[in-house]
Amino acid sequence: MEYQIVPMDRSHIPQIAALERECFSAPWSEAMLEEELFNPQASFLVAEDREGNVLGYAGLHVVLDEGYIDNVAVRSDSRGQGVASALLGVYCRFGQAHLAFLTLEVRAGNRPAIQLYLKHGFEQVGRRKNYYRQPTEDAIIMTKEFAHGTEDPETGAAAADL
Repeated sequence: MEYQIVPMDRSHIPQIAALERECFSAPWSEAMLEEELFNPQASFLVAEDREGNVLGYAGLHVVLDEGYIDNVAVRSDSRGQGVASALLGVYCRFGQAHLAFLTLEVRAGNRPAIQLYLKHGFEQVGRRKNYYRQPTEDAIIMTKEFAHGTEDPETGAAAADL
């Protein structure tokens, strides 16, 4: 599957909003997504095919040297093809260069997502009881810390371990 990763722009918003409705029980609206275009602390990336169809997207908010990954979502017909990993990889490389850590929450029952985050060097650091609704489920808090230049940005392995 061929795709490119580009910054989110207005043209992506209707497709991202549809993807939000497909993937999440509390989806972001088009208005919420559009607000992020003007948020200087936000970076939203889109994986799109040659025809401009949104295959997936991810969002990041940065405050000082801390990064929070909002959503990572991929269309059901594009899953298992590296789209989410490619999106996450961009933020991991950015984090390696600029941040102390990245953090996120993931549904405790979302094993594929948890495995993806573990593959990228995130560690489970906490749990939020009943964080999600529809259905009610705990959130696993996952964090990837950076030592600025001492680990591989994709896997999180220390340079001495490579």
